[in-house]
Amino acid sequence: MELLGLHHVSLITGKAEKNYQFLTKVLGMRLVKKTVNQDNTRSYHLFYGDANGSPGTEVTFFDIPMAGRTYPGVSSISSISLRVKNTDSLLYWKERFTQLNVSHEDVKKRAGRDTLAFQDEEGTRMVLVADNEEEGVAPGEAWEQSEVPKEHGIIGLGPVTLTVANAEPTARVLTELLGFREEGSYPSITGEHPDIRVFATGKGGAGAEVHVETRPDLPKERPGRGSVHHVAFRVPTMEDYDQWAKRLQESGLRHSGKVERYYFKALYFRELNDILFELSTDEPGFDVDEPIESLGERLALPPFLEPRRQEIEENLRPLVLDD
Repeated sequence: MELLGLHHVSLITGKAEKNYQFLTKVLGMRLVKKTVNQDNTRSYHLFYGDANGSPGTEVTFFDIPMAGRTYPGVSSISSISLRVKNTDSLLYWKERFTQLNVSHEDVKKRAGRDTLAFQDEEGTRMVLVADNEEEGVAPGEAWEQSEVPKEHGIIGLGPVTLTVANAEPTARVLTELLGFREEGSYPSITGEHPDIRVFATGKGGAGAEVHVETRPDLPKERPGRGSVHHVAFRVPTMEDYDQWAKRLQESGLRHSGKVERYYFKALYFRELNDILFELSTDEPGFDVDEPIESLGERLALPPFLEPRRQEIEENLRPLVLDD
């Protein structure tokens, strides 16, 4: 029973319209599902991914217009990353970010890979990671119906970075409960803090890694707009999902039990540094209720919410996603 890698990451936005513009027009990703937060149907939940909405490529945002600013700190998913084909693509993106006034750093090495860190207007910390033909979890397929050339397009999720006061409890959950393996470390960007530890699952590579940064000097994060709500890992089959539910029950950790999200089945729990993890099935996928060619074009509701469509639509604020 092995997790395949990253499934999705979910974040908070205070302005879905600007978020849509940045993810689709600046980053060239595809809106693959426009739906609602199933735990609060007055809020939109937007999913962006590759051309096919593949597991392992999705960045999702809960629209919370009143969300305050984020105060960074520990017990947090402090950055996410997105894969591109190679270092030449990073050079394309550096020029693009300069032209579009997107805050970004220079190309730097992280965990032996060429990377380019940047932020959106809400301060979301993201990193582009160059695959450079590295072996590991296969990439997705870049969305070609954008102004970003397909050869430089985003092809999936890369490593997430967890920032904690003490890495050992998180390391135990990753290795002893979830079956990750520790594969090394690399210096922090400033060089003033402990090395960042690298954990991998499945076939490894950028799409299957969690990086753990130790920062005992920081307070606990106060999340708001631009913060990462949770990270989800890929469960290949429904049979494995049942086994993971049993393992979580036996672990003694607080967990959600089985949760039906329709597009995937989920299990939620907080690891020992209070970061929210999710285990999500690859099946059935985002094309279960919409054809691939028209993903994200309408408000999609799972069958258990469909009878409430009129009520839900009346209680949602207008959302104008201009092309």
